[in-house]
Amino acid sequence: MKHKDSCSGKILDWNKKLQKRLIMDNFQLRSLQSRIKNIILSGNIDDSVDTQIPLTSGIRLQSLNYIVTVELGGRKMTVIVDTGSDLSWVQCQPCNRCYNQQDPVFNPSKSPSYRTVLCNSLTCRSLQLATGNSGVCGSNPPTCNYVVNYGDGSYTSGEVGMEHLNLGNTTVNNFIFGCGRKNQGLFGGASGLVGLGRTDLSLISQISPMFGGVFSYCLPTTEAEASGSLVMGGNSSVYKNTTPISYTRMIHNPLLPFYFLNLTGITVGGVEVQAPSFGKDRMIIDSGTVISRLPPSIYQALKAEFVKQFSGYPSAPSFMILDSCFNLSGYQEVKIPDIKMYFEGSAELNVDVTGVFYSVKTDASQVCLAIASLPYEDEVGIIGNYQQKNQRIIYDTKGSMLGFAEEACSFY
Repeated sequence: MKHKDSCSGKILDWNKKLQKRLIMDNFQLRSLQSRIKNIILSGNIDDSVDTQIPLTSGIRLQSLNYIVTVELGGRKMTVIVDTGSDLSWVQCQPCNRCYNQQDPVFNPSKSPSYRTVLCNSLTCRSLQLATGNSGVCGSNPPTCNYVVNYGDGSYTSGEVGMEHLNLGNTTVNNFIFGCGRKNQGLFGGASGLVGLGRTDLSLISQISPMFGGVFSYCLPTTEAEASGSLVMGGNSSVYKNTTPISYTRMIHNPLLPFYFLNLTGITVGGVEVQAPSFGKDRMIIDSGTVISRLPPSIYQALKAEFVKQFSGYPSAPSFMILDSCFNLSGYQEVKIPDIKMYFEGSAELNVDVTGVFYSVKTDASQVCLAIASLPYEDEVGIIGNYQQKNQRIIYDTKGSMLGFAEEACSFY
């Protein structure tokens, strides 16, 4: 599993791209909030089987998301990994409107194993929950057409198809995915996206008979040589965690197909912060959002304690959604307060030191606390991928449990 920016050989000014990426991340947040509100308004594991895929940071593709390389119809595809999405998709030929990608665009007409999905099928009817949009019937033949809109204005549309998918050493026959004919947005050089969400059309649901609905990942840091892993299956012997796995309950809502958790507390440098929004069952963990967003009461309490403990260092201007920034350019060493998040059942996420600060400027003259506030108290919080680095995070969708353990991410 690789970060999707690691695929480009271009050397670009990262500082100039950073603001655009944070804007994109904020749009992603708004999109998830909007999808949740729209849905509300409309009303046994085999541990002997597992497969591992390398996972890395995508900085060189000007993105802060992560990617994996898979084979679709025998052709290698580099795709973004997103636990907040369900329908997987790649760009397809002939493409009416496509962005530039690293790998050759998939051509279904040259694959003898590709099949289209008809619009009167159960699969097509599942699109509403998986994408927020109903399937639309095409003509000659009556194919199932899909549309997915993302919060930053990005989108993909095309027809739903089936194809052989290879995940490492595992083959998935008749894998259901979107064959995108019109795709635009900030996807970097990736071929598309793989959805690891909770609905029937996600990759996890489709391979559940093989892996028992269990998967895990370890998101590495953004250095070029850093590599993590995406593991399908519940064989814990392949994990390299350095602390015991602590589990918390997934909060299931059939109308809101996200990975909800109950955040019960946060400590900064060992000091517990106090806020009324703890324990409200309104926190999502998402690999496709970068910066964690907390309800205002929780964020303000966290920020106050962090600034109090970090008061010996000069402040710096805010950057976009990040409003707790410091000038550390004159320091060789810095003592950073640790941040721990606690969840129902005594599970804890000890935020890695690389997930505490977001370096806006390479000379460290503007370094910001990498956590932001939601606009409103009643909105759903999100644990983003920046705070998930160097952790083994295990999703047991059948047992409705999610586990955390510290791990120095390394595929090898």
